[in-house]
Amino acid sequence: GISTMAVVVFLSLCSAARVGTTSRRALLLAPLAAVPLAAQAANPVREGMTAFSNNRVEEAIELYDSVIRANPASKPYLWQRGLALYYAERFADGAEQFASDVQVNSNDTEEQIWHLVCLAQVMGGLEAARPLKLTVGTDRRPVMRAAQQLFLSGSLADESRLSELAQRGDASERFYALLYLSLYYESLVQPAKAEQRMLEAVETDYARGGNRSDPMVELARVAILRRNWGGRRAVAAR
Repeated sequence: GISTMAVVVFLSLCSAARVGTTSRRALLLAPLAAVPLAAQAANPVREGMTAFSNNRVEEAIELYDSVIRANPASKPYLWQRGLALYYAERFADGAEQFASDVQVNSNDTEEQIWHLVCLAQVMGGLEAARPLKLTVGTDRRPVMRAAQQLFLSGSLADESRLSELAQRGDASERFYALLYLSLYYESLVQPAKAEQRMLEAVETDYARGGNRSDPMVELARVAILRRNWGGRRAVAAR
């Protein structure tokens, strides 16, 4: 089973993210130096993230589910579970997870986008999903504001705006713009464009450099493996 200490530490980190300026994602990437070794050794969230990054998606979901079984109050903080559910093609469950997440972090643009991406698969497209969009605040990152606007509007102008960031933004902006363009095209059932953008995302300096520990970089690689895109050449070169 899961140690109570591991769950308590996880929830305390998430609570700190909720009231502070640090994102939950950044907290979970931070070193666990302050966490007792016993809790570190039995951290199912970390184990789930590792399993997911190695394309063991179903195993990751089971680890996240074990956290919820141990403490149901942890569910709204498990954004990682929603991502895994999407790539396990459990889209309705993924949408429900992201809707739950927004209850404790109402300013997370990415939760809104992933909720829409899941619903688009369930409902037959983004146009049908948009009326059920989650309400979130304004993201401080220009690239995420641009991605959000594209998913909400579907306009060519907004597509061009995000594409511009994919070409001329800073290192992280280029990666995130390409990642979300790929997801956008996947939601529109345009697999060739989705593949092209995801392959470009993992070839950015951001993905190949010191930010490879960003879970969204790992997600991009998992997406390529799950879809068998590019003959998996980009992932094999990691």
